[in-house]
Amino acid sequence: MTTPTDDTPGNASNDQLTHQPINQSPTCPAEGLMKRLSGKWKLQIFRQAIGGALRFNSLLRQLPGASKQALAVALRELEEEGLLDKQVIAAKPLHVEYTLTEKGRALIPVFEMLENMAVNG
Repeated sequence: MTTPTDDTPGNASNDQLTHQPINQSPTCPAEGLMKRLSGKWKLQIFRQAIGGALRFNSLLRQLPGASKQALAVALRELEEEGLLDKQVIAAKPLHVEYTLTEKGRALIPVFEMLENMAVNG
């Protein structure tokens, strides 16, 4: 029985691992998630959402340099990914709040670990 580490010529497993073009290599399972969270303002929005419900204008003030359009796009994409829930509050004045979904809350420990690694090296 051969193993992927076997250097025997003609070993199918070895040939696939060493001669596979880069663009056809298996991707990291976390790569898709990292790409979805990597949009402009998304990580900052996620971090703010950990603290509780978010309102658009309040979030706009908390993120200096963010435009209304960029913020709206990021919120919509996070909602589409199932990480944020958008709720229209009918109380006067009418407003919209964004909160983390169960899927979003499940990412909090991962997010905190990444922050700790960035701070502590």
